[in-house]
Amino acid sequence: MVWENPFKEMANSKPLFLTIYATVLIGIVFSSVYVFSAIYSSPHSTTFSLSIAPSTSSDAKAEPSGQASNLSRVQADDDSTAVNSQLQSKLSKPIWRVPPAGSKMPDLETFKLSKELVQERVIDNVVVVTFGNYAFMDFILTWVKHLTDMGVENLLVGAMDTKLLEALYWKGVPAFDMGSHMSTVDVGWGSPTFHKMGREKVVLIDSILPFGFELLMCDTDMVWLKNPLPYIARFPEADVLTSTDQTVPTVTDDRLDMWQEVGAAYNIGIFHWRATESSKKLAREWKEMILADDKIWDQNGFNELVRRQLGPSVDDDSGLVYAYDGNLKLGLLPASIFCSGHTYFVQAMFQHLRLEAYAVHTTFQYAGTEGKRHRLREAKVFYDPPEYYNPPGGLLTFKPAVPKNLLLDGEHSIATHFALVNYQMKQIRTALAVASVLNRTLVMPPLWCRLDRLWFGHPGILPGSLTRPPFVCPLDHVFEINVMLKEMPNVEFGPGISIREYSLFDNPSMPEEVKKSWLDVHLCQEGSSGCQVNNTSQTGNLKLPKHSTEETLKTAFSKFEDVKVIQFSSMQDAFDGFTDKTREERFRNRVKRYVGIWCCVENHTPGHIYYDMYWDEKPGWKAAPPNSTADDHPPW
Repeated sequence: MVWENPFKEMANSKPLFLTIYATVLIGIVFSSVYVFSAIYSSPHSTTFSLSIAPSTSSDAKAEPSGQASNLSRVQADDDSTAVNSQLQSKLSKPIWRVPPAGSKMPDLETFKLSKELVQERVIDNVVVVTFGNYAFMDFILTWVKHLTDMGVENLLVGAMDTKLLEALYWKGVPAFDMGSHMSTVDVGWGSPTFHKMGREKVVLIDSILPFGFELLMCDTDMVWLKNPLPYIARFPEADVLTSTDQTVPTVTDDRLDMWQEVGAAYNIGIFHWRATESSKKLAREWKEMILADDKIWDQNGFNELVRRQLGPSVDDDSGLVYAYDGNLKLGLLPASIFCSGHTYFVQAMFQHLRLEAYAVHTTFQYAGTEGKRHRLREAKVFYDPPEYYNPPGGLLTFKPAVPKNLLLDGEHSIATHFALVNYQMKQIRTALAVASVLNRTLVMPPLWCRLDRLWFGHPGILPGSLTRPPFVCPLDHVFEINVMLKEMPNVEFGPGISIREYSLFDNPSMPEEVKKSWLDVHLCQEGSSGCQVNNTSQTGNLKLPKHSTEETLKTAFSKFEDVKVIQFSSMQDAFDGFTDKTREERFRNRVKRYVGIWCCVENHTPGHIYYDMYWDEKPGWKAAPPNSTADDHPPW
C-alpha cells in the first residue's frame, strides 16, 4: 500500500517531492491530533451536534439534520457575544434529574427570570418556552416529555404560581418564576383571569427578546409531535413565524402557508421570534397595547398589529411576507403540519396530504380543559400516570354496532347526522347504565359523525376543507365531557360514572397485565342453549341473557370483580333498567346532561340543535333548532 512505509518512499523521491510528502504528512498528523483532542476534551460533543442552517432562502428547502443553528438573524444586539459563546457550552442541568433526597428547594429569588437563567437552557441560541399555572401541570409535563423524548432539552417553563414552580423543581423540569401570583385552579377560557394569562405571555416575550435569544413560544395545551427546530431553521430570514386558524390548505407540501390565501386569524399558541429590531419593536408595542386596555384579547391585538401592513412578499421562494411596519418578515406555519384542533382531530389534513405533523394545538374544541385532555388522550399523545390505565373497579367496554345505511347512505345532512349519532347514543346510554351498576369505568367507543361542529352557521362540512364524512369525531362534538367528569350531588344525580377514551387499549402505556385480565361477554336469547347467568367457560367467555336486570348483572359479574376488563359483544338490549326507581331517576338526571349541542344551522337564530339522550322516548322527535329564544333550553 502507498502509506505502508511513507518515510521510505520519501527517501527514494526527488527533493521536491520529498518536501511535498513531508508537508502533507505533517499536516495530517497535526490535524489528527487536533480532531482527537477536540473530541475527547468535550464530554458534551457526543450529545449535541451543530449543523449550520442555510443562509439563503434558495437553500432553505433542504431540511438539515439535527438541531440546526439559527444564528443568522441575531445581529446588532449588545448581548450577541455572550450568545455566540453558548454554542460551545452544554446544558448543566439535565431535564428529569430530580434534586437529591433530603435537599431543600433554593430561595425563590433563584428562579427570577434573567438572561443568565435563560442562557442555562439555550442551545444554538434557541430556547423553547411555555407557561401556565398548577391546574395545567399534567399538560406541562406532557409538553416537556414529548420534547425531551425527541432530544429537545433547550426548554423552560414559566410558573405562574409557586405551587407549580415547586412541583416542577422536584420533578427536575427547568422553570422560572413569572411573579404572576396566579390562581392554581383552571381559570376557564374567556374569563378575566384567562385574559390576564394572555397578557402575561406578551410581557414574557417582551422580556426575553432583549436577551438576544431566539424564542419558540408555545401554549401548554399543545403537543410537539416532531422536533420543530430544523424546520424553523429553514427560514433564517424570518423575524416571526406563527401558526394560524386556517382550515383550508394553501399548500400541499411542507412549505409555509401562502399568506395571500390565509384569511383566518393568526394563532399565537405556537410562534417563533428572532431577536431582531423589528420583532422587538413589535413585542414592545404589543405589550403596551394590551396593558393599556384589558378588554383587548392578546391574540386580537397581535393580529391587529401584524396586519397593519401585509405585503408584499419578501421574495419569490421563502413564503415570507413584509408585515407590521413594513420591515418585519413574517411567515405563516402550514396549518397542515402545525395543526389546529380542526386540521388534526377533524380533518386529519396531514394524513390526507401524506405529511408528518409537527404539532397539535387543542383549538376548535369544546368542553373546556377536560375536553382538551380527552382529545389528546384519544390521539394517544397525553401522558397519564400508570393508575389511569388501571382504575379501581376495572374497565367496561363494548363493540358498537353501526349499520351501513346510517353511516354511508343518503346525503350528509342534519337529519342523517342525527340519525347516526342518536343510534350510537342509545348504545352509550345503556353502557353508562351497566357501568354504573357494575361500578366500572366505561371506555367510550369511537363516535361517528356525518357533520362537523363549529360555533357559527355552516353547511355541515367546511367548504375547501379536507374533512371527509363520515368521520370519527372528537367526543366533545356530542358529549359534554366537562359535565361527565364533574362532581354532582349523589342525592340528585346518583353515583358518578368514570370514562376513558376509545383508544385506551391501543395506547403503548396500557399495561399488558390489564389487557390480559379480560372477560368477553356475549349476549344471548334467554332460554337458548347455554344462555344462563352462571354458565361460564374456562376461556374467559360469559353468555349473558339479553334484557338483563340490575340484579342479574350484579349476580352474573359478582365472581369477576377481579377481572380488569369486561367487554360486551353488544350493548343493544343488554340492560332492562334499574330495579330501584329512585336510582333510575337519578341516573336519568345525570346522563341527560351528558350531551350538548350540534352547531349551527345557517341563517337561523338560535342555530344550534340540542342532542337528547332520551330521544327515542319522544314520538316524532326531529332534529331542529329552537323556534325562538324562549324555547332555547336543554331537553330537561
